[in-house]
Amino acid sequence: MKDIKVLVVDDSALMRKYLRQMLEEAGFQVYTARDGEDALEQIRRVDPDVVTLDINMPVMDGLTCLSYIMTEFPRPVIMVSSLTEKGAQATFEALELGAIDYIPKPGGTVSLNIKEIKHELISKIKAVVRTRIRDRITSTSSRRKILRQEKKAVKKTRLRTTIDLPGLVLIGSSTGGPGNLEEILTSLPSDYPFPVVIAQHMPASFTKVFARRLDGKCSLSVLHLDKTMPIQQGGIYIAKGDADAELGKKLKRLIGMSVPSSDKYLWHPSVDRMVQSALDVFDPQKTIGVLLTGMGYDGAEQMARLNKLGGKTIAESEETAAVFGMPKELIERGGADKVLPCYKIADQLIKWAKIMV
Repeated sequence: MKDIKVLVVDDSALMRKYLRQMLEEAGFQVYTARDGEDALEQIRRVDPDVVTLDINMPVMDGLTCLSYIMTEFPRPVIMVSSLTEKGAQATFEALELGAIDYIPKPGGTVSLNIKEIKHELISKIKAVVRTRIRDRITSTSSRRKILRQEKKAVKKTRLRTTIDLPGLVLIGSSTGGPGNLEEILTSLPSDYPFPVVIAQHMPASFTKVFARRLDGKCSLSVLHLDKTMPIQQGGIYIAKGDADAELGKKLKRLIGMSVPSSDKYLWHPSVDRMVQSALDVFDPQKTIGVLLTGMGYDGAEQMARLNKLGGKTIAESEETAAVFGMPKELIERGGADKVLPCYKIADQLIKWAKIMV
């Protein structure tokens, strides 16, 4: 992997030292920068394949630096941010600007236990390098800018409780998912008849902020699934991070539950666990499964099972997937009815809902 060049940007000399050591041990060719201005100079000089970028830095902060990178030197950028709510908010701003993913620092701005993220960081760098991300960043950013200009404010729909839901949408997502989820969910109309339950691999402090941000942008109501609650028409439910989501029945009504994460599953919130629980209590022929961008195979097994039981399924295409791991696994298992870029998924969900209601 000596041919993979990584630029580590962090204002802490200690963090730069630890991160450089971790990545060099993994075989990467590593360069460092102490702030945003230094990072831009290093990018011009060494042309790195991937940049890891801290958010809080003097001279030029991470978000300002990122905006220059996306404009002048588009390439995969992984944000390295704190687990605080403020850090989560800044991270989502970075994802909107074009960052491909993030790594939360386990111990704040200067994290003495930074080595806890070694495996995840190395895996994500390897994954985004394989995606030929430069053209995807440019085209996706342009498309989302157009969509934001086209969207008009829509009156928020009211949640509606019913015993017999006409259908259900289950979405699994990981690396590169937040932006794609926003594109899909903001395109669903206020009268969309199926509730949507989402497992996006994230820590809890991030899923809470993510749900709140989406609620301000979507016609449907977006809730953080952090406790037992009814699954209602007009609702989008974001599973709490650092935990798993399960669906169940109470008084014949569908409910969502946040449950402790299980070691049986590698990623959390687990897509496979969410889908499996839904299949136990809800008619698969009234269920739609969507598997978006992400590393690994979470969700592929149970969404393929959903498909065999008569449910409809979509795998995100390589065209828009930051990491074509999870959807590729579903396709290879023969479990995808449709393979679509993310900007066509909402239209397909609307089309199927009209047929199934």
